[in-house]
Amino acid sequence: MWTFSFYIHPQSVLTSINTYLSFLPKFNLSSKTYSKPDISMAEKSKILIIGGTGYIGKFVAEASAKEGHPTFILTRESTIKHPEKSKLLDNFKNLGAKLVIGDLHDHESLVKAIKEVDVVISTVGGESVADQVKIIAAIKEAGNVKRFLPSEFGTDVDHVTAVEPAKSIFKGKADIRRAIEAAGIPHTFVACNGFAGYFLPNIGQMDTYTAPREKVTILGDGSAKAVFVKEEDIALATIKAVDDPRTLNKILIFRPPGNTLSFNEIVSIWESKIGKTLEKTFVSEEQILKNIQEAPFGLSVLLSISHSVLVNGSATDFEIEPSFGVEASELYPDVKFTTIDDYLTPFA
Repeated sequence: MWTFSFYIHPQSVLTSINTYLSFLPKFNLSSKTYSKPDISMAEKSKILIIGGTGYIGKFVAEASAKEGHPTFILTRESTIKHPEKSKLLDNFKNLGAKLVIGDLHDHESLVKAIKEVDVVISTVGGESVADQVKIIAAIKEAGNVKRFLPSEFGTDVDHVTAVEPAKSIFKGKADIRRAIEAAGIPHTFVACNGFAGYFLPNIGQMDTYTAPREKVTILGDGSAKAVFVKEEDIALATIKAVDDPRTLNKILIFRPPGNTLSFNEIVSIWESKIGKTLEKTFVSEEQILKNIQEAPFGLSVLLSISHSVLVNGSATDFEIEPSFGVEASELYPDVKFTTIDDYLTPFA
């Protein structure tokens, strides 16, 4: 099922941003062009992860620890006692990560945790996107953060075409970007596009959790290029970016060639693996837009994001200009991105 962690109320984002921006000083951020740095012998930054037990957060936390970064996981007392999340926390500790008791809504604990690190990575869910102004305020007070990566991990919200409700949700994340820039905080925005684990196991079918064997439904004409990346690969490239001057104040955009395919191309790969031609139903854009308008909020979010990516092609319909972005697979050729073809093999 195609989805992202974007279940938030857009108005709450705008209210929080406007309140915060009203008292922020203005900063001018300069953009620089860097050649490939030699950071192999550099001391690795200490990283605080906020939202480390969430969907993408657990991958990022694990990658941080495995890559040798002193890793700190902001954790509530209730999370430690949670039967499932406590297992994740135990795994992080076994990898060398340190649990830091604190809360996004407890300013003092947030500042205290941030003062211990160099880099802050937020992987909070969509319902907490607006609350990242609290992280911004804490980073400003702490005064020691070299890089902030807010909760993004989806389509590049500064270069996206979408209808409501996705339009307002994307704008909420863009507003957080503007608040970070206005605060003069060094940053990297991670636009990894689609999570492979959400879309590929069922080939984007919304009515089943398994890959189709007889029939497949394709949104639009299936020709728009989309991007789906394995979560472990997203996490590894994200961690590599934290100490990389080439990603400073830039958008890290993921477009590995083997992960950038149209819906039709993905279906074709799947058909070749199962040795069978599927019966295809194409849903017109007109029908998709009608479904978005008639669906309850949660489903309309899902459909409107799908429309943006799979019909409008918002993941790939713009050039990555050096003035604002860098491409992950070009920056990190040592990251062996799992191609869509390889990802689908175990499901055949």
